[in-house]
Amino acid sequence: MKSQHVDGAEKGKVFLYTLSTCIWCRKLKIFLNEQGVAYDYLDVDQQTRADRAKAREEVLVYNPGLSFPTMVVNDGQAVIVGFDPAKVQEILKL
Repeated sequence: MKSQHVDGAEKGKVFLYTLSTCIWCRKLKIFLNEQGVAYDYLDVDQQTRADRAKAREEVLVYNPGLSFPTMVVNDGQAVIVGFDPAKVQEILKL
């Protein structure tokens, strides 16, 4: 699987599982960009079949509903499902 990195201020290890066609995923990326936060993301739907299956298994660990976006902070210390700017601000101390 090949994730993408976006440069910015380090606010912990921030990883997003997203879909390229998901408006809420795009909104979360835009919000993080506006806040200047560094993060990595994986557009699950853009992966090969095998990698897509692996990514789905990873998402299920953090989000049994398998919905997007799923934001994982510091290897699961915090998980935010969906687009929730207030919760992102709270968790990342923005």
